[in-house]
Amino acid sequence: MTDIKNDVQKIGIIILAAGASSRLGTAKQLLEYNGNTLLQHALCAALDSVEHPVIVVLGAGENDIRKKVDLNKANTVVNTDWQEGMASSIRCGIQTLLQIEPQSEGAVIMLCDQPYVTSSLLNELMLAHQNTAKPIIASSYNNTAGVPAYFHQKIFPELLALKGDTGARSIIQQHAGETATVVFPEGSIDIDTAADYKELSKDTEKA
Repeated sequence: MTDIKNDVQKIGIIILAAGASSRLGTAKQLLEYNGNTLLQHALCAALDSVEHPVIVVLGAGENDIRKKVDLNKANTVVNTDWQEGMASSIRCGIQTLLQIEPQSEGAVIMLCDQPYVTSSLLNELMLAHQNTAKPIIASSYNNTAGVPAYFHQKIFPELLALKGDTGARSIIQQHAGETATVVFPEGSIDIDTAADYKELSKDTEKA
């Protein structure tokens, strides 16, 4: 892999972890995965990547999460409007990034429930941005482009305008001509239901 330039310290990572996991029936952030919680796994991948600062957006179950996840190396913010949906957490994350690093060039948005995200993948997003100069670099899976994804700061106003349960994928679709992708077939695996987690547990046992 070609070396990533040293100016990525102004690229933030925003981990969305505010939802109530209503379909699952228990906090997905705290599900066990490879000896850790899903959120801790996502946070470790982010902290080990070249992008910083790392921001974790909490909401539902904040107190339990703080007790069980080591957030000391992250910038943690609570989205008091988490019940609105994912858009509110994206807005909260971008606003927090701009407070911490007003000159931020861009941000990577990722979820806490995609267990196969690694620091290498996050670094690949950054490298693809540097190689293509595209303002959006998305992960490619299941014939679609989604998160984790990098967004240049010129896209921030659109992210800040999102409402309801609309996520970053809608922005990616609107800018298809300005988007490059990194192949990440495992990106299709996220944990929304008990069946999803059961399948993940089976895969973990096989590994």
